[in-house]
Amino acid sequence: METRVAVIGIIVEDVTSTSRLNEILHDYGAYIIGRMGVPYRTRGINVISVAVDAPMDAISSLAGKVGALPGVSVKTAYSNVTFES
Repeated sequence: METRVAVIGIIVEDVTSTSRLNEILHDYGAYIIGRMGVPYRTRGINVISVAVDAPMDAISSLAGKVGALPGVSVKTAYSNVTFES
């Protein structure tokens, strides 16, 4: 199976979406290399970056599900290199 490394940038403006966001990330846990969350309390938002190594369809699916949450914005940056797993 061909995979790519990507970084998914997530900004959470509606904290009521946090629980569902964590469920989605848990569902894709097998692909997650690591994640970092930074609460930006002065602005009332959370900034999260998630590094993944996954097939393109899994990355797109994860980003799509997260981006569909209310008050959540997502952008994905892909590596140009593919890997065989």
